[in-house]
Amino acid sequence: MADNPSISLVFPAYNEASNLPTLISAAFINASKITTDFEVIIVNDGSQDNTIEILDELRGKFGERLVVFNFKPNKGYAFALRTGFLKAKKDLIFYSDSDNQFDLSEIPLLLKYYKENDIVIGYRKDRQDNFLRLFVSKGYNTLIRLIFGLKVRDIDCAFKLFKRDVFKKIDIKLEKFLIDTEVLVKAKKLGMKIAQVGVSHLPRLKGSSTVRARDVLFTLRGLVKLRKDLKGLNR
Repeated sequence: MADNPSISLVFPAYNEASNLPTLISAAFINASKITTDFEVIIVNDGSQDNTIEILDELRGKFGERLVVFNFKPNKGYAFALRTGFLKAKKDLIFYSDSDNQFDLSEIPLLLKYYKENDIVIGYRKDRQDNFLRLFVSKGYNTLIRLIFGLKVRDIDCAFKLFKRDVFKKIDIKLEKFLIDTEVLVKAKKLGMKIAQVGVSHLPRLKGSSTVRARDVLFTLRGLVKLRKDLKGLNR
């Protein structure tokens, strides 16, 4: 792959109208520092605020490189990301959330390792979340390590880089917030190389998280499905 890689930046968005102008501006500024061949993809997953209007204004400003997919009603986090991954046209696919809790100027930290790896994932060095979320996250990462032998520090860190070929080999089937676990566990099963890099994590200044306590039970059920799905997956 060339030193001027082509890259798609994918961001799922649900009721993030207040964050989108800052996010998209940062995406264009930092992508243009990396390469001349990029696109920014926003998947608007059934937002009930004025996300559509904001995106229409921003498309007028940024042009065809800002690619927007609008869905209604809300179809879930996994659906939004899967859509972005499959619609991406560039050789590399980066994704993050639309809440501005990551510094997009740190994308080059991941790019240092893409040539030797299929996936490069961030882990939050100083996570800006409350105690309960930190506790649940630590427990979840430990559980995944015990069940699947996946030794990564921060499974759900929304700061990841993939070679596009990864999604030609991995069929995403699970829903909601299980997508990171599914992709990484299947990548390990297929013998793909995964690198980990520490990245900054910023406090959320606008909007609110959509993760709820009821998602824990849904996640546990999803892990059972994932174990069954792995039995038919071969290198």
